[in-house]
Amino acid sequence: MQDTLKLDPRLTPARPDLAAKHLEGLVAAQRFVAGEERRVVVPVAPLKRRPAGDAPLETEALFGEAVEVFDTDAEGWSWVQLRKDGYVGYMPAEALGSPGMAPSHKVAALRTFLFPGPDIKLPPRDALVIGSQVAVRELRGAFAVTSDGFLPAVHLAALEAQEADFVEVAARFLGVPYLWGGRSSLGIDCSGLVQSALAATGIPAPRDSDMQEHGLGEAVPVDAPVKRGDLLFWPGHVAIAEDAETLLHANAFHMAVAREPRAGALARIADAGLALRGIRRLAP
Repeated sequence: MQDTLKLDPRLTPARPDLAAKHLEGLVAAQRFVAGEERRVVVPVAPLKRRPAGDAPLETEALFGEAVEVFDTDAEGWSWVQLRKDGYVGYMPAEALGSPGMAPSHKVAALRTFLFPGPDIKLPPRDALVIGSQVAVRELRGAFAVTSDGFLPAVHLAALEAQEADFVEVAARFLGVPYLWGGRSSLGIDCSGLVQSALAATGIPAPRDSDMQEHGLGEAVPVDAPVKRGDLLFWPGHVAIAEDAETLLHANAFHMAVAREPRAGALARIADAGLALRGIRRLAP
């Protein structure tokens, strides 16, 4: 039997007492269960390392995203795996609901408001962020009607729609606050920015920077000329080349998504003891 420790725990729904049914024979667990599909019903749902409010934030799931639920405890924490990137962790059960209608559209604006009726003067029920998924029942004037409320149709795109340039998408996040584990336009981290921008162009990406370094594009020598769209990697950090001389990245120095001269960023990060480790270039 394969040792569970050899599997990436971030992507492996396995605990000593419980594991996903498809892992039976691969990991040791007291019992195995099939997951139940749920969808996120809050604007942004936290995924935690432990079932506790003060546990570190691992990542986030956005409104409408699908998750597999394997267990829910008496304290209201569900142990889940995200369908989007396979991340495993604990999420508040109240953030999840039945699958309902399959999403047909996604939020294409950085943020939009969900209104209780087709009138922008009404107080909004909530705000949804870019990448959120919704099921549109019909169009009514300038609004898209969903089971949760009314959204400005101009802020939506078909679920299968793809942006042309992920670097341009990343630039829309300029000024968004840095948040460790964040994956939304309310707060985002370096790898969350890469993942979200690539997703808008139809390119699936792993969640964390080390996964992205090993799973995206082709390696380029660190002393080679940098091109727009290259991904630059340090231990625990990733940045996007906007052009040969400029980087876009969510970082804790600026505490925001920032545009920064590449030479200055390389020097500043090197001064902190981290050398550029690799560059990955995506296929055109």
